Amino acid sequence: MTVSDEPRSDIPFEVPGAIVVEQPKAVPAPRVVLVRHGETEWSLSGQHTGRTDIPLTANGEEQARAVGRVLAGQTFGLVLTSPRQRATATAEIAGFGAQAEVDADLAEWDYGAYEGLTSPEIAERFGEPWNLWEDGVEPDAEGRGEQAADMLRRNTAIIERARRTLNGGDNVLLFSHGHYLRTLAATWMGLPIRAGELVVLDTASISVLGFEHGNQVLRAWNRTPWSE
Repeated sequence: MTVSDEPRSDIPFEVPGAIVVEQPKAVPAPRVVLVRHGETEWSLSGQHTGRTDIPLTANGEEQARAVGRVLAGQTFGLVLTSPRQRATATAEIAGFGAQAEVDADLAEWDYGAYEGLTSPEIAERFGEPWNLWEDGVEPDAEGRGEQAADMLRRNTAIIERARRTLNGGDNVLLFSHGHYLRTLAATWMGLPIRAGELVVLDTASISVLGFEHGNQVLRAWNRTPWSE
């Protein structure tokens, strides 16, 4: 089964736990702010970095500081981070380390046997052009590796956890990874996981999920404060 055959979520406002209560129009709807971690050696080389726990580069730390400058003064009722140090360090440097809670569901896609390989290297092993969103991953010798259905399950759990804060009128801040956050945005909008292929994310980028006319939408995407 390819990734494109995997199940999708329901329409956005029926994603389990994702409904936000109606608020007076004068009160801005709460939002979910997404931050991809800063640069690492493997994000530079194009190696797929799932479960491998590597640090930020010096430039990645500078990128995280730029994120902090943009988010300074904003308040969040819930701040969550992936357990990987590249995400927790980004949260810390950006000024949210004390508030951030680790949630394993925010970890990057587990690439299984393709961990640490570049796309050309994977294609050579695969024997033909390879696309994560179409072809998925092969499990490694220990059976590790995730498919789209695994990502949907994790996304639904994160949305459910965020819902409780959003329903109270507070914003949510998430520090995570490129492929994971792309799948989360797809699930938020009620699209199949594969739709994440169409929304790229740079390192230390800021994106916003929100609401408009009762729909769950992208409010902003891939702002890179370090390039401004």
